[in-house]
Amino acid sequence: MEATDTTIPRAGATGNIKATREDWLKLALETLISDGVERVRVQTLGQQLDVSRSSFYWYFKSRQDLLDQLLDHWRQTNTRFIVERAGRPSATVIRGVMSIFECWVDVKLFDPRLDFAIRAWARRSPATRRALDKADEERVNAIRDMFMRHGYDEEDAFVRARVLYFMQIGYYSLELDEPMSSRLPHVASYLRSFTGQEPTAQDVEDFSHYVEETISRNR
Repeated sequence: MEATDTTIPRAGATGNIKATREDWLKLALETLISDGVERVRVQTLGQQLDVSRSSFYWYFKSRQDLLDQLLDHWRQTNTRFIVERAGRPSATVIRGVMSIFECWVDVKLFDPRLDFAIRAWARRSPATRRALDKADEERVNAIRDMFMRHGYDEEDAFVRARVLYFMQIGYYSLELDEPMSSRLPHVASYLRSFTGQEPTAQDVEDFSHYVEETISRNR
């Protein structure tokens, strides 16, 4: 999302409060996540922001334009960071998988609530379904390519990528409420299962340190 310096004064008693494009997008994202795409309506958002409908059209051509930008935000976060982490140079396949695991730890890299909202939206919208299918394919292919760079043949790499990725998506879809403190002791077994190789004590220590830092930073 690009920031803008242009602002529109909100209607209301204060008169000097301003609503920016980022205000609209932030509220639209929150609404999409909490209430679903049907509740992302110009009038409803405007009422919550205490601005007139006309201010919306300063930033967006239409409601569809807003929805398209929400989809683009999702692509530029959830998909982009998985692809980037999968493409990061790594000395071992264990380290490669650890890079992808970072997305499951840090909601700034992958927001599962947003992904779930997009998946719910896709059940109603063929265009969103196509965008979701494309994103899933792009994510899996990036993880597959990571395995292939470490010597796995294409079929093995593809299956391992699907297992790693869809297991995590299923974990989110089931809304399992398991704190990171409960999952972290199993990280060595997860790494072993996904790669068929034995992680070192240093691998596990480094990932645990990353988790602790991330949790502390996001508080």
